[in-house]
Amino acid sequence: MDLKPQDLLVLLKVAANPSQRWTYAALGKALAMSASETHASVKRAVVSGLAVAPARGEWSPIRPNLLEFILHGVRYVWPATQGTVKRGVPTSIGMEPLAGRMMVAPGELSPLYKTAPQAALADPALHRLLALLDALRTGRARERALAAQLMEAELNQHGLESADANQ
Repeated sequence: MDLKPQDLLVLLKVAANPSQRWTYAALGKALAMSASETHASVKRAVVSGLAVAPARGEWSPIRPNLLEFILHGVRYVWPATQGTVKRGVPTSIGMEPLAGRMMVAPGELSPLYKTAPQAALADPALHRLLALLDALRTGRARERALAAQLMEAELNQHGLESADANQ
């Protein structure tokens, strides 16, 4: 079972909102996907070791595995293609937390998944994770190093919030 880009979008949405309990329908609506698409994404994530499903209908990302995949695999599995500047959603170094730290010529990146821009606009926490992911997918060594550091901090921070909420 091969991972698909929407699987990572589903994982990042849940990782960005750890205190939220998601049904497949609600998660699908938030990501402009169907409930069956989100269910299939979760199944692929569990099989690949990026998520765990301890009980029927319950699941969560395995943060260390997700971080490892994001830092070392995503840019090879789903490389972003750059194009000319168009109207769109700010991402990568065009958005905080990287925008204030990097200076690069503008351009357009292909989104990880077709509904990612729409989902990012509706959720600032997801938008930050997707922007960092795009920097990891396209950036030079300096941008990738900074994005990796910030991605780890973001995922660890959200993981701590989730652990605190569960206690």
